[in-house]
Amino acid sequence: MKKYLMMILSVGITVTAVAQVKVPAAAKAAFEKAYPGAAKVKWSKEGVADTEVSFVHNGKHQSAVYNQAGILQETEETIAVSALPAGVTAYVKEHYKGARIAEAAKITKAGGEVNYEAEVNRKDVLFDTNGKFLKEVVEH
Repeated sequence: MKKYLMMILSVGITVTAVAQVKVPAAAKAAFEKAYPGAAKVKWSKEGVADTEVSFVHNGKHQSAVYNQAGILQETEETIAVSALPAGVTAYVKEHYKGARIAEAAKITKAGGEVNYEAEVNRKDVLFDTNGKFLKEVVEH
């Protein structure tokens, strides 16, 4: 029994170690400088080479994506569904009949471009700053 328990613990520790993300020092330093006092900080992999950090700052749920050199790629801030452009809610009403928007976010790219995201039926539906449909992304 003891041997079996040790094997389970060993596997659990290995799985935990694999799940952790190696955060580039430059990305961590850039984040800490931009968001001092951030709480509930959680790092994850974003795409092939970028790193995403989810956190709460000034009472708002946010995330930021940094490349390996610590250069900010985009930020995402949770917003009220009512804060989405009218075109977003009209599109969802027409193309996802009967579905509701579970979450909404404002995405700001490094160059200043703003997009909006509406989570509908467990899919992220992306729109431009005017509420024009861009694409649908299914998260895994």
